Amino acid sequence: MEGYSLENYKKKLEKIFSRHPSVQAAPFGEAYKPGLEGMREFTRILGDPQDSFHSIHVAGTNGKGSVANMLASALAAAGLKVGLYTSPHIVDFRERMRIACPPADEGPVGAAGRNPSVELVPREYVWSFLCDREADIEALGLSFFEITTGMAFRWFADEKVDVAVVEVGLGGRLDSTNIIIPDLSVVTSIALDHCELLGHTLQEVASEKAGIFKKGVPALVGEALGQTRPVFESKAEDAGCASLTFAEDSEPGLWHLSERILGRMDLRGKYQSRNLRTVLSAVDILKGIPRYGGLCDDGRTVEAIENTARRMEFHGRWERLCQQPFIIADIGHNPAALALNFAQLEEMVAQGDCSSLIIVYAVMADKDLDGIMPLMPVNATYIFTAPQTRRALEGKELLRRYLAFCDSSGRPKNRVYEADSARQALTMAISLAKQTARKPSAASQKLAIPLIYVGGSTYLVSEAVQILKSLQGF
Repeated sequence: MEGYSLENYKKKLEKIFSRHPSVQAAPFGEAYKPGLEGMREFTRILGDPQDSFHSIHVAGTNGKGSVANMLASALAAAGLKVGLYTSPHIVDFRERMRIACPPADEGPVGAAGRNPSVELVPREYVWSFLCDREADIEALGLSFFEITTGMAFRWFADEKVDVAVVEVGLGGRLDSTNIIIPDLSVVTSIALDHCELLGHTLQEVASEKAGIFKKGVPALVGEALGQTRPVFESKAEDAGCASLTFAEDSEPGLWHLSERILGRMDLRGKYQSRNLRTVLSAVDILKGIPRYGGLCDDGRTVEAIENTARRMEFHGRWERLCQQPFIIADIGHNPAALALNFAQLEEMVAQGDCSSLIIVYAVMADKDLDGIMPLMPVNATYIFTAPQTRRALEGKELLRRYLAFCDSSGRPKNRVYEADSARQALTMAISLAKQTARKPSAASQKLAIPLIYVGGSTYLVSEAVQILKSLQGF
């Protein structure tokens, strides 16, 4: 076997992307492998590493990444060594597996030295794992997500984490992560997404997400609808959960500080209010378990949640990529998430935070575009494109469908463009922003600049982050 080098690492990583495609690169039908048999056999070969640490399991249609990162940040501040497994990654594959260590000292809350250090899984570890387990991976015919889940669990065990916050990849019941017995099962929200795999009704989707409920384990649901609440109640009873809590019905112990926390949080999307209630409800439940006693330090818990993005190196959630020009990116991609994002964008224009909107937008071919288009701000400039993934709807087809929607709904279509690539779309957006920026008026000291919003697809956001790093002179 060849020794490690950056080039060999890249080749090995490319191999699992090409021979074991992820849903980040291929259609779900090719990349998604339901069922737990392969995963159970793989972890058995690995020595069942998931049994060597405690865990918290997080599922949901929207918000699960934010909730997982906030919980990991709070747990690290509570003095625990915390593994965090999430997907997809924005730029670097290693973002999927992180470890947050406890604070380095006991200085005052907020001191720089008290931030937990976050480590991404080392490239050498990824390379070695893939080399050592290549025969097993081939023999079992594992999916990309099964490979990465096994890798994360083995790394967490090798690094002796106290607890791992594990985000479900897709659904819950048949997801590769659903071999753990956690201390808490969390479902953040329910909306129609990935219907071809999870069901075409909210009740069906809720049933799949609730598949992470376990006997003797408390369950927490962040948001429930009239159609989904009975499903969660029934699934919790059938599973024999220790308890079932609906966050929206509760008043978490720190909720009286919610406005302050939201005002200071570096996760700036307004939708984080819902996620915060879920996190604070989870903190209340975990406080009752002795190993999580450090969460009783309210000051440290609050400070950790407020600084989640910085502490956990968490990206792509209402993230400000650039100040001049003003660029925000968010990976929200289904109607439920985009309704909140588009409403916040319109509010920013109305309040004078920006003079106008330029939206760089892409969508996957399997998404509910007909349900998304009515939510899109009317008075925005649109630049449609497609990221480099086979799942993306072509930019020309997206443009055609949006123009047809404009014709049928009476929307203006004089500021609608199409770009062949994400790079071209961003370059066009930046040029338009510079052309339309205005100096402050006598009545206002604010520079009247457009806001460029990049969204609709995780893959577009991923490409945008990398492209913006390479663009010069702005």
